[in-house]
Parts: sequence; C-alpha cells; structure tokens
Amino acid sequence: MNKIFSGVGILTMTALLAACGSGQEEVGNSAEAVSGSAVAGSLDFYTSQPDADAQALVNAFVEKNPDVKVNTFRSGTEEVVSKIQAENQAGDIQADVLLVADSVTFENFKEEDLLMGYKSPEAEAIDEAFVDPDGAYTGTKVMATGLVVNTKNVKELPDSWAVLTDDATKGQSAMPSPLYSGAAAYNLGVMTKQEGMGWELYESLRSNDITITQGNGAVLEGVAMGEQNYGMIVDYLAARAESDGSPVELVYPKEGVPVITEPVGIMENTDNEEAAKAFVDFILSEEGQELASELGYTPIREGIEAPEGLKTLDEMTVLEADTGELLKTREDDKVKFGEIFGQ
Repeated sequence: MNKIFSGVGILTMTALLAACGSGQEEVGNSAEAVSGSAVAGSLDFYTSQPDADAQALVNAFVEKNPDVKVNTFRSGTEEVVSKIQAENQAGDIQADVLLVADSVTFENFKEEDLLMGYKSPEAEAIDEAFVDPDGAYTGTKVMATGLVVNTKNVKELPDSWAVLTDDATKGQSAMPSPLYSGAAAYNLGVMTKQEGMGWELYESLRSNDITITQGNGAVLEGVAMGEQNYGMIVDYLAARAESDGSPVELVYPKEGVPVITEPVGIMENTDNEEAAKAFVDFILSEEGQELASELGYTPIREGIEAPEGLKTLDEMTVLEADTGELLKTREDDKVKFGEIFGQ
C-alpha cells in the first residue's frame, strides 16, 4: 500500500480519560460461559484503545469464545511499541495480537519481520486501501483528527486549523504529544508534509502557547472543563462527549483532516495462532464492526453505518501521505517536535 488516508454518548467521563492510563487485565473462562468454542487457550492482546473500549471488545469476543483467556495490556501507542521493542530485545515478545493507532507503526514492525501474514476472510468487505497486501495488518475503524471546541466559551465555531495559531486565541488551545500518542505522531508526520502547513504550523502552535498533553483524553478534559477553548483531538472522543452532554462540539477543519485506521495484526511468534486469527476475524466481522459503531467509532467495514455525530470518509476532506515516507521520517519528526516544544 503506497498511499494511505492520513491522520480517541461515552460511558462516563472517567472511562474517556482512562485512555491516558495503562494496565493489564485478564478476561475469560467465566463460570457462566458455555465451553465448546472452536478455539481455546491464552491470548495476549496489546492495544492503545481506551480501557472501556478494549474491555468491551474483549468481552464480546470471549462471549463467543469462552475457552479463550485474554490478557490485555493497554497504554498509549508509543508505550505499547516500546514494550514490544523491549520484549523483542529480550527475545520474548509476549503479545499475540496488536491493535494500535496507525499503519506506520505496523509498517515498522513489518519491516522487522515481527508480524505474521494473515489475510482474514472478513477483510474482503473492507476497502483494499486499508488492508496490507501481505496481510500483516488491516484497518479496524476510521478515526479522523479534528478540532474540539468549548461551546460555553466560544460562541462562533471555527472552520479552520488557523484558529489554533490566531493571536486572539493565544494560550487557549491544547494538543496531544506525538511522543506518547500514536495518532498525534501520525498527524505530525502528515501535517508537516502538507503544503500550507509544514513545520511552520508547529512553530506557530508553539508561539501561540498551545498546551501539550500526554494524550487525547487530557485534551478533551481540558476543553470540556473550560481550561482551554480549543483542542486537536481524534473525532470519536469529541463526538462521544458531546452526545453525553459535555459542552463541546466537534469540527472538521476545511483544509482537511488526517485519518488513522487503528489497524490490527498478529505477532509472528504468537503462541496461539488459531485464537489470534479468531480474534482478528471477530474484530473485522459484521458483529465486531457493529460493536465499533456502538462504541462511537466510524466502522471501516462496508455496509455498517457511522454513529451519530461523525462523518464518513466520503464526507471528509482527507489529508494524504505516503506510508513509506512517514515511516522514514517518524523518529526525526518526533525529535524535531521535542526541540520545538522543549520536550
């Protein structure tokens, strides 16, 4: 895939902000479950999804496959990647299935031969632009990054990214750090390669005293609480909070939005290949994609409607970038970002 589309009512605000934390949970072998599923054993699932969403996904899978015990490690994409890299150096990767923010991360693992090629039959209902031709990974949803605005403090909604660099909004904005958030790292690579944006955009953000948070959840919290008026955020978080009554509104800037697909892939050294394949199949299945929509995400599978408040790909102006170029420049991009913002 040479060219890709570019780039987190919620259960409670606490569940939203749990996206900034990390942890490991075990689900499966419930006393109430009915055994006899086709797959069994233990499965280690590493993900950057918010805690509540990862739990809902695992619960739904285990309900259909009660003989599988799923151990979940959840943190920001960059920390998940660091954990896998550390395990790889130690010669013992624990993860069986990986689901994190963007395809660039998977391209890196693919180059290192850490991903197993698996072409799920469920991927036939997904646009081939979102499916790695070698089966190393497949997109699971459509997640754009746009603006979240505090509607109590802002009476006229902006329609452009320029609001973040306007002198009149100095000190009023927040964005997640690409040193923690995979989506933010992806956005950094994409937006710095766009004509009219580039590194000048990030220099301007710094000059306008934008607040850098660890993740998207902290951006939402700051804007919802009125500590900031504007934020750069993945669309589903803003839409969820808005539907739940939070004083925020999601805006898709007219210049275009970066889009990630939160791919899923199987690690090459998985100890439970059959369960890993079944898990991937479930995520991409009609049932799995309907669950994604119920959780507030735009499904990637054809024929499943997007939740209220979110746009489909056809309704967005999507910023594009070359995957290989994004991978090539990712580390240098993060270093330069750190230099600009003193991180």
